[in-house]
Amino acid sequence: MTDLSSIHAAFAADLAQLQRAVAMVASEPLAPGVALPTDLPEIGLGAGEAIDALAGPVLGQARMLGAPGFFAHMDPPTPWITWVMHLWTASRNQNLLHPDTAPTARDMETRVIDWLAPSFGMSGGHLTPGSTVANLTAIWAAREAGAHTVVSTGNAHISVAKAAHLLGMFHRPIRNWDTSMSFDGCVAVITAGTTSTGEIEPLDAARYASWRHVDAAWAGPLMLSETHRHQLAGIEHADSVAVSAHKWLFQPKESAMVLFADVEAAHASVSFGADYLAVPNIGVLGSHGATAVPLLATLLAYGREGVAAWIDHSVELADQLVRHIEAEPNLEIRTAPQSGVVNWRHTSIDANEVQRRLPADVFISTTTIDGEPWLRSVGANPMADAAQVVAAVASLAVP
Repeated sequence: MTDLSSIHAAFAADLAQLQRAVAMVASEPLAPGVALPTDLPEIGLGAGEAIDALAGPVLGQARMLGAPGFFAHMDPPTPWITWVMHLWTASRNQNLLHPDTAPTARDMETRVIDWLAPSFGMSGGHLTPGSTVANLTAIWAAREAGAHTVVSTGNAHISVAKAAHLLGMFHRPIRNWDTSMSFDGCVAVITAGTTSTGEIEPLDAARYASWRHVDAAWAGPLMLSETHRHQLAGIEHADSVAVSAHKWLFQPKESAMVLFADVEAAHASVSFGADYLAVPNIGVLGSHGATAVPLLATLLAYGREGVAAWIDHSVELADQLVRHIEAEPNLEIRTAPQSGVVNWRHTSIDANEVQRRLPADVFISTTTIDGEPWLRSVGANPMADAAQVVAAVASLAVP
């Protein structure tokens, strides 16, 4: 006989357990937890016991992206208000595919797009789980508008070639944006903030392409900064723009957006209807959660000025890192950072070896540029300590 009371208990709010779980977010140290079973458990531990078992690996053993020594990837720490919003949205599990299952969540996604799209000169768009899907969606819209070839430099994100492959389009990688080239029938994908170096490619490139898409996954949020938005001058002339909110808008994974100059035409070209849908399904995704809510809450709580201050400070931290590196005779910079990404190295120790020998409280990523390994530090953590990071590398003993 089914135990209805235990079923109901699993879906009712257990405030004591919720409060205990929230308190664990800021607790140190956390117990390592139990070894997870190899096979699906026949009988569960119970919710409280599962929380205890998972607190260590989920919270305690996770990489702390906001630690002073973390100066590595394009993955930022997140403001605490987004943690609350994730809890709220999980508790309601809205599905934006159907208006009747998400009456307010759909409106909130529309609102956050309406707030942000004008900063890029775009008329609208929609959220995606990341810029890989945003790039795919934009290139899909370009194909529906008549483009048959995807053109990008070799610095483009891997998602560009992937999108071309999935859409059955020819991908033509080029060395740089040559004004003498013909782009008839092409969607030109211009990168604003390349993954390895943070380079912002010329945003006036490929003026006569059939479609111009700017992959601004990394550097796009600079448009919110009065100090740095000039670096993206011309982005407003694109046909589409991709931006990762889970990078310089400091959102949890998975949060990004694809924006269009003519959103009505673009959305119409990538929409499908079905007999079970009250409205057309737009874009690649089917079911889609209330991922706009943490972003909307962040913008509502801190405004453009607040988020821009986080971005400006992160850029300044990258500049501080450069100054500390330049003060050390055994360290060198490859190029000055264009969008908060610093490529540097120890003059006597291979970059990969440096990374392996770093103390546990310092983390730096690596990349390969022109066949050579370089350290890669990204200004994505507003709490990073540039002096600590550089000192850790400079103090390494030469083998």
